[in-house]
Parts: sequence; C-alpha cells; structure tokens
Amino acid sequence: MRKLFTILGILLLGGLVYFLYGVFTTRSHSPVETTSMSHQGLDVKVVYYRPYKKDRLIFGTEEEQALVPYGKYWRLGANDATEITFGKDVNFVNKPIQAGSYRMYAVPNQTSWQISLNSELGKFGYFEPNYALDVAKVEVPVTRPPDETEQLTITFEPDSSGVIMNVKWDKTLVQVPITVQ
Repeated sequence: MRKLFTILGILLLGGLVYFLYGVFTTRSHSPVETTSMSHQGLDVKVVYYRPYKKDRLIFGTEEEQALVPYGKYWRLGANDATEITFGKDVNFVNKPIQAGSYRMYAVPNQTSWQISLNSELGKFGYFEPNYALDVAKVEVPVTRPPDETEQLTITFEPDSSGVIMNVKWDKTLVQVPITVQ
C-alpha cells in the first residue's frame, strides 16, 4: 500500500512540475508587448502577448483546425487578456468610451471582426469574459495586406481625427479608428 502511495505521489508531483513548466515557458513563446501613441491630445496604450504563426493556419474554420476559428472568442493575443487604456474619453469606432482601461477581445470572421471592450480586468485571457461587463462591441472590416505577418502585431498610426489601431497577423489586417470625444 505504501508503494502505491509513493508511486501516486511521484506521478502527481511530475504532473504538477510539467504543468508549471508549461505555464512559465509559454510566456517566452509569446512575448509581452506594450504599444502606445500620443496624438492630438489622445493617449492610448495596448498591452498584449504576441504569438507567432509557426506555419499554422491562423484564421479559418474549426473544420480546418484554425488556431483562431471564425465566429469564436479570441483574446487578441496569447496568455493574459489584452488590455487597452485611454487617457481621455474616446469614440472607439463610433461608440463613446470613458477614459480608463479595458479588456479587449475579438470575434474574427472572414470579412469582418467584432472587437469588444470589457470592464473585467486582470484575468487570464484564455477564459471568456463576463459578457455582461462589455462596454462596447464594434464591427470592423478585414483587409488583406500584400505581405504576411509572422507575429501578431498591434500598432497605432496618426489620423486626421485621432489614431488608427492596426491589428495585423498572418494575411489579415483590421483597422480600428479611435477619436477624442
């Protein structure tokens, strides 16, 4: 009986070590990035984890075994939930948003993405948010850039009325206009 408990203890410890190793090394596979911009009195910042394509199908159907299936929740990165912070009240596409920090996630589709802002912060991104805490849902079109992007990239570019947030990965680009209210 003692031998059985020893074997079970070793297996349990081995499983725990394997799990913790996976948790801690995952962050090195998808490094954290902070991108920000100040333009025309608007300060905006995004903190997200940048996964690589690694010869995988990124966007597509579940039947195709896409990493990010169409019509499903996606944390807009890897690891922790992606967070966006606005220094002033803004219009996120056409939705008024108060200054502050929000969890940002997407539901990609082939021709457009639904991007949402949610007031639930500090959560591991794998788990879907409490949708009752969504403060905005916007629809943005998908464009196909001429070049392929190996690593998920979120950038900002100035616009005449604010900034454009670009989300680019694989052969997909979505652009989200953000303006000061």
